[in-house]
Amino acid sequence: MALWRLFLATLQFLTRIPVRGRWCDGIGLKEYARGIVCFPLVGLVIGLLTALVWLFLLPHVGVLPAAIAVVIVHIMLTGGLHLDGLADSCDGLFSVRSRERILEIMRDSRIGTYGALALIVAVLLRTALIYQLSADGLPVLTCLILTPVVGRGMMAVMMYRQAYARESGMGNLFIGKISEGHFYITLLLMAFLTLIVGGFTTLPALLITLTGVLGLRYFIARRIGGQTGDTLGAACELSELLFLFFLLWH
Repeated sequence: MALWRLFLATLQFLTRIPVRGRWCDGIGLKEYARGIVCFPLVGLVIGLLTALVWLFLLPHVGVLPAAIAVVIVHIMLTGGLHLDGLADSCDGLFSVRSRERILEIMRDSRIGTYGALALIVAVLLRTALIYQLSADGLPVLTCLILTPVVGRGMMAVMMYRQAYARESGMGNLFIGKISEGHFYITLLLMAFLTLIVGGFTTLPALLITLTGVLGLRYFIARRIGGQTGDTLGAACELSELLFLFFLLWH
C-alpha cells in the first residue's frame, strides 16, 4: 500500500479538505488504523494553512480579527469534527448518570448545556490564547503550525490499548486497533515535528500536554469503560488548548 494513499485517506477522514476519491483507491476501512502514523502530518497541513491565514491577515486587519479568522478557518478545515466530540463528551461525562445513559447522551445529536458551554469556552479560549501569544511577542506562526500536530498526535494516546466503549461506530476503526509500533511511530513523529519546528523550548509544553491526556484517558475509561469517537475528538481539542496555554505560560 502506498503511504501517500494512506495519508490522503486520513486527510479525507479528518478534514474537509477536498481529496479525490480515486487518490484513495485501495484503502479499505480496516486499513484506517494504520493511518494513525499520518495523524501528525494531517495536523501539519492544518497548521500550515492556518498559519498562512494569520500571515496574510495580520498586516491588514490587526491581531484580534486575525486571531478570530484563524480560529474560524481551523473549524472550517476540520468541519468542527473534534469540537462536536468535545461537546458530546461534556454533555455525557458531566451528567452524573450511569455508563449506559452517558453513552446515550453522547450519541444524541442534540446539544446540552455542558456541551454548549464547552464549545463557547473552547472557541473563546483558543482565540484569547492566540491573541495573547502575539501580544507577548511569541512566535504565533510556530504555535499555529504545531498545535494541530500535537492535537492529532495525542489522539493516539487515547486509542492505544483502550477498549471501544460502544458496540459500533467510527471510533472503532482506531480504538484498540493500532499496533504498538504504529503508536510509538506516531508519538515520535509528533515529537520530531514539534522539536524541529518549535525547538526544545516546546518540550515542556509537549510533556505537560501528554500528562494531561493520560489523565483524561484514565478519567474517561473509568467513567464509561473505554473510549469513543467523541472522546477522541475531545482529547484533540483539549490537548491543543493545553499545549497553547503552556507555550504561553512558558
